[in-house]
Amino acid sequence: MFFQYFIWGAWLPLLFGYLGPQGLIFSSTEQTLILISFPVSALLSVFFGNQFADRRFDGEKFLAASHFLSGLAMVGLYLSTGFIAFALCMWAHALLFVPTLSVANSVLFSAMRDPQREYGVVRLGGTFGWMTASWPAFFLLSNDPMAVRNTFVVAAIASFMFAAFSLTLPHTPANRGAKGLAWWQAIKTLAIPFIFVLWIVTMLDSSVHDLYFMWASSFIASIGVDAQWIMPIMSIGQLAEIASMFAIGAVLAKLGWKWTLILGVSGQVARFAIFAFMPSLPMVIVGIALHGMFYAFFFATVFIFVDEFLPKEIRASAHGIFNFMMLGGGPIISRLIAPYLFNQHSAQTDGVVSVDFSSLFLYPMSISIAAVVLLLIGFRPPQNKPAPNDCV
Repeated sequence: MFFQYFIWGAWLPLLFGYLGPQGLIFSSTEQTLILISFPVSALLSVFFGNQFADRRFDGEKFLAASHFLSGLAMVGLYLSTGFIAFALCMWAHALLFVPTLSVANSVLFSAMRDPQREYGVVRLGGTFGWMTASWPAFFLLSNDPMAVRNTFVVAAIASFMFAAFSLTLPHTPANRGAKGLAWWQAIKTLAIPFIFVLWIVTMLDSSVHDLYFMWASSFIASIGVDAQWIMPIMSIGQLAEIASMFAIGAVLAKLGWKWTLILGVSGQVARFAIFAFMPSLPMVIVGIALHGMFYAFFFATVFIFVDEFLPKEIRASAHGIFNFMMLGGGPIISRLIAPYLFNQHSAQTDGVVSVDFSSLFLYPMSISIAAVVLLLIGFRPPQNKPAPNDCV
């Protein structure tokens, strides 16, 4: 988990500035074609990468091969300055990297004896990996967009190291004798009402989570925070997340699936309500910390739930259809509506652009409330785990 999220965190937070006017000077259309590589790959991985991992390729070997090849793509990103070469390398990296998010979970869950208690602690390695990579990169390179290309070298080295390390992970065999398409069996589980409701809520929660990352830096700057302090303030959420990762096992045991998930989504409601109605720095810090505390109660719980209730022979594909919502469905929606909403609530006076964030944040807050209501009304998992045949 440390390697998995270190690779991602090394380059992603600074990518937007690197593509823009002070970096590679790509047009808005060219930037979009690059930035959609991850959401589209999340969809394609359901049908190809995760299917391959479930039926043809042992999990640890899939991680090794994918991260070695995606590391080569990272080297290509370091060397590329033209749009076509850079876009091809980014798409190659995304297509290889995104399936590993599901397969890494598959390897992890197959090795754990008590996922409800163990997953949060092990997943904490991902939080530390992201912070270890992104914090130094931001503080050292954020003022020099062209120096950001060095983060691709760091990510490439980490990818090669992870490829080698993957071969030491517990053997996670593919189910080569199983019949049928793993991705189709995974999609069929969406016919079960409580799984479908959770899938839709995952889309809603992921979309507002993405809106936060697109709007937060501008919002924090608008309340008078200097640019160099924006990243540390946003990182408060990651620090708070550490506590929730340790606590998730106890919270699940106390509250159960439904109320743990509702608590997680409620963190989004609280954060956006504070941003909309109490936009002072102390309260903004409280809002970011609140969501950080509740983050794992939704996203980590989703993966534990999927592994608990969906058949093990389609484990990678089952995680893949939810990963699609987290990385694909939700972000695609947010990136379609974000520019329109932002422009609708922006005004320009004497060349200065002002944004009515109080109104703007009502949209993600309302979506989060809708997600809570859906969980309250429609999420009714059985008390006992269903038999595998009941899910396919």
